Amino acid sequence: MLMLCIFAFGLTANSFKGVTETLVSDYVAPQQRGKAQGFIKAGVSLTIIVSALISLLVVDHSLKAAFAIPPILMIGMVALSYRFLGRRHPTALRHESTDTDQADPFSSPWAVLKDLAREPSRARLLLMAGIFCFAGMWAALRSLTTPYGTEVLGMTRGAAGGIALPGAIAFLICVVPLAYLSHRLGELRMIRYGIALFVAGLLVGFAEPTPAFTATSVATASIGYAVFSVNGLVALWSLAPNNRVLGAYTGLYTVASASGMALGPALLGATVDLTGWRYMFLNAAVFGAVTFAVFTLVARRAERPLATAS
Repeated sequence: MLMLCIFAFGLTANSFKGVTETLVSDYVAPQQRGKAQGFIKAGVSLTIIVSALISLLVVDHSLKAAFAIPPILMIGMVALSYRFLGRRHPTALRHESTDTDQADPFSSPWAVLKDLAREPSRARLLLMAGIFCFAGMWAALRSLTTPYGTEVLGMTRGAAGGIALPGAIAFLICVVPLAYLSHRLGELRMIRYGIALFVAGLLVGFAEPTPAFTATSVATASIGYAVFSVNGLVALWSLAPNNRVLGAYTGLYTVASASGMALGPALLGATVDLTGWRYMFLNAAVFGAVTFAVFTLVARRAERPLATAS
């Protein structure tokens, strides 16, 4: 029943995740989309803070209450969005001039996928692979940090879950400035810097397995992931052949990231079964190095520079 509830909850959340992310391109001019992603991800970071607070304040007292709070919050946010955002849709929507007489080569999802597969440089496919890898490692770190805290650091479940709180605060503070910096330096370059910082944070946690160093490790890795979360979708939009396929590309981004988030904890957990909990951060750093290699290849194969795109 627990797995069924988790599946239903994830299905409900992901059913509108891709749609809401695509709306950024409908309301924000192309040159401002990276900055807009920064503010959006700042809001997303609040979910990490809330989950950490639930773990610290509720889990050790009542697991039932801890499971009940997230769906209550979801229902409340959907109601508020419908009440306040829906009313402002007609006045906020951007209207771009399009040539309706020209035939659209991407009239179906299959056409978009064929173009993606036939691209000579394979930059977009590699970017999708990189999104899968980084999202998977972030989800694995978030989900396995709590059992790591109980198994290696000797913490209670609630206290171990609270390790993510400093990282969430660091994410919230840094994500908007990182979005503005990415606008100047380019999305793919900043993503590579973020992966390097992510790996460095993991190595700090492996070097000294104490609650303080582990919290510092997670905070550093969170800043590295913040760089990716701001730039990943914008980089994919920048490689899109035209604005008509942005919705489809957002869906592909959602599929890649959701698949990584589903499989990442299982892959990292499998390595933990082989090496033990003590080496979890080192195993994650190895996966992070693979992700860095993928994005390096993407940067070399990109058809046009992304420093001024989007």
